[in-house]
Amino acid sequence: MSETLPLIYLARHGETAWNLTGQHMGRIDMPLTQRGERNASRLGERLRGMTFAKVFTSPLQRASRTCELAGFKAAVVDPDLTEWDYGAYEGKTTEEILKERPGWQMFRDGYPRGESAEQVGARADRVARRVQAIDGNVLLFSHGHLLRVLAAHYLGLEPEAGRLFFLSPASLSALGHEENRSLPVIRFWDDTCHLAPNL
Repeated sequence: MSETLPLIYLARHGETAWNLTGQHMGRIDMPLTQRGERNASRLGERLRGMTFAKVFTSPLQRASRTCELAGFKAAVVDPDLTEWDYGAYEGKTTEEILKERPGWQMFRDGYPRGESAEQVGARADRVARRVQAIDGNVLLFSHGHLLRVLAAHYLGLEPEAGRLFFLSPASLSALGHEENRSLPVIRFWDDTCHLAPNL
């Protein structure tokens, strides 16, 4: 039955200052805001009592700090979980990008001097292959756009389909299977019930 098949839990990092301003935050190593730290701790409360065969985190501090505050200090750092490289658009808002490049869509067009959707998809593929080889549930602490591409890949979709999966800061999601490993599904997505509003 599906209950015996392992799950891949996806934890997005807590809030940063650029989440509030809408700036594209790829490889820049931004810290969490105070609310981001509180919500990372609340994510830990949500995960309390759950067991994982392995826990992995992006090396960027917004993800690794979320991981630590959630109670997983011994997580394995995986560079493939790093956020999309936004290249020349690092720090810009979507509104600013569209002024200089009308019609631009990140999941379709990628970033100049950064990564394409296909390159991010290749990293997501490596992550998926590694974690699917692990016997037991796995927990990943990473970033919104990388996790969206990972979900698309897991479901057999193109990286561009990541545009369909919204993720909130400090949210929890899970990928699994319906009846067997040939039937990948989203078990739940963008769960923020553990976060208190307006804190």
